[in-house]
Amino acid sequence: MAVQEARQGTGADGVHEGGCTCGDCPHGAREGHRRAVAAFLRRRDEFAAGLGLPAAVAHSASASRQWVSEELTQRAEAVAERGRAEGEAWLARLWLRTVCVVWGVVLALLLGEALTAVGAGWTGARTAALTAALVAAGVLSAASWLHRASGGALAPVIGEDNRMSTSRTVAACWVLFVGYAVLLLAVRLAAASDHAERDALISGLDLARGAGVVTVLAVVCGIAVVARRVVGLRILAQRLQKVPAHRPRAADLLTDDSGRGAFTDIQYVAISAVALLFAAVRLARRPDQLPDLPWGLGVVVLISAVTYLAGKYAEGGRPVVLSVVRAREPGDLDGPIRTGDDIEIRGAGFVPPGAQGADRLSRMVVRIGNVDVHVPLVPVTGGFSNPTDGVLTVPVPAEVEPGAVEVQVVTAAGVATNRCIVQVTE
Repeated sequence: MAVQEARQGTGADGVHEGGCTCGDCPHGAREGHRRAVAAFLRRRDEFAAGLGLPAAVAHSASASRQWVSEELTQRAEAVAERGRAEGEAWLARLWLRTVCVVWGVVLALLLGEALTAVGAGWTGARTAALTAALVAAGVLSAASWLHRASGGALAPVIGEDNRMSTSRTVAACWVLFVGYAVLLLAVRLAAASDHAERDALISGLDLARGAGVVTVLAVVCGIAVVARRVVGLRILAQRLQKVPAHRPRAADLLTDDSGRGAFTDIQYVAISAVALLFAAVRLARRPDQLPDLPWGLGVVVLISAVTYLAGKYAEGGRPVVLSVVRAREPGDLDGPIRTGDDIEIRGAGFVPPGAQGADRLSRMVVRIGNVDVHVPLVPVTGGFSNPTDGVLTVPVPAEVEPGAVEVQVVTAAGVATNRCIVQVTE
C-alpha cells in the first residue's frame, strides 16, 4: 500500500506533487502522516460502531475483540511509522527556519536602530550592536547548518525524549543574551580610540555591575544540568515514565508529556522571559556595561527556577496494581477466576503521559504467571475504553496453570508494576 501511495504521489518526471504521501520530501511525509491518522480514526470509529467485522468472528465477542485489537494495532504501527517519517522531515527543514528567524531578528534590530536614530543620530554603540548581532547570527547559522539533521540551532535544547526542554531553552536564552552583551562590549572596546573610553568599557564588565545577571545565568544553567540528572535517575529507578515524542514542538516548553499545561513550566518560562526583556532594555539603555539586573528581579527568577526543579522531583510515580478481580458481564453468575475469563486489573499509572496513542497502548503487556498477555484495544467513539490509566481488562489464557499466580503490568514505557497474587481455578 505504501508503495502504491508513493507512486500515486510521484509524477512521471519524478517530481513530488502536492498530494504526495511518501516520505521522500517534507510535504509528502507531513501529508502522508495526516492521511494515515485520518484513516485510522475513521476505521477506529467504524469498529466502535460494530461495522467492518468479518463474518467469521462476528458471532464471538472475544474473537471479534481480539480481531479488532490486532487490526487496530497493525494500523497504529503504520501511523506511528508515518509519524516518525514526518518528524524526521520536520527536523531536516527546521535548521533553515531557525536561520530565517535569526536573520529576521537581525533585520528587526537594524530597522529599530534606524528608526530610533532619526533625530538622535547614528552612534558608535548602534554600529557595535549591529556588528555583534551579525557575528552572533553568523555563528548560529553555521551551527544550524552543521547540525541540520538534528534540528539546527535548536538541537541543544531538544531532550532525549525528542521534546523541547524547558530548562535547556531558558538556559540557552540567557547564555545567548549574556554572550551577545559581552560581544557588544568587545566590539565597542575594539573600536574605542580614547583611553578613558576603553577603561570605562572594561569597568563595565566588573562583577559589581553585572552580579545579578551573572547569578541568574549560573542558576538557570545549573537548573538545566540538575533537571536532566534528576529525570535520568528517576527513569532508571522506575519512578518516572518517559515515552519519546514523534517530533519536538514549541508547546513542549509550557506543557507536560501528555500535552497538558504545566504550572511549573509556564511560570518558569514567563518569569524568565520578563527578566530577559528587562535585561535587554537595560542593555539598550546602557550599552557600555553588563545589564545591572536588580536583585529583587533576580530573586524572583531564582524562586521560579527552584519551583521548576521541585516540580521535576514531584512529577511522575511508579505504576501500581491495587487489585485484580474477575470481570463480570451483565447477567453472568458470580464465581472464581477461571482460565478463559476476563480479569479486571485496577490500579494507577498504567498509561504514561504521552502514551495515549494506539501504537503506545498496544505495547502494554500483562504478565499472568509466566504468560505475557497483550492488552487488547477496545475502541469507542473518540478513543479507547481499554486500556485506561486506572483499569485494564485482559483474558486469562489457557496456558495459565490453575492455582496462585502473580499478575503484573508492564507499561508502554517499559516500567513493571508490583505483583498481585490471584487464585485461578479450573
